[in-house]
Amino acid sequence: MDALERFIVEAKAVTYMAGKKAAEVPSRLGAKDIPYEKGPYRYLDSHFGGTDFLGQEVVWHDETPVWAMNYYGRIIDPERFDGERAGTVIKQALSALYQEKRFLGGFAYVHPLGEYLDDAAGDYRSFIGTERILVDGRLAYRLDYQGGMIKR
Repeated sequence: MDALERFIVEAKAVTYMAGKKAAEVPSRLGAKDIPYEKGPYRYLDSHFGGTDFLGQEVVWHDETPVWAMNYYGRIIDPERFDGERAGTVIKQALSALYQEKRFLGGFAYVHPLGEYLDDAAGDYRSFIGTERILVDGRLAYRLDYQGGMIKR
């Protein structure tokens, strides 16, 4: 695992997962921005929405953007599942995934509120994936993501 991949996992673990508050002044009107910096790296998770949301994560190395990921998540079955439950399941599942020092799929986690599944193809340099939560075997939440290295 190289320094950039380690930083990505660390940044994800100490921002949204740790409940870090959004910056008071967002980079874009209506966005919620969660920044993190360490050494030569800077990370920003910037998203819009709540229950249904869209966002982007970017990593800079010495002021140059080098990696990014975008995502769109939504509640599929609002009668059986809501954003608060989704957040609870996702935070616990991703905490377990980050403990393994990785952030990409091929991961399942069973929580009393639902079964979390993450499937992805590729590695941190170029990837596409889907995060899902099933409740009683039925799809209740879905997030699609993609990303990788940025080259000039």
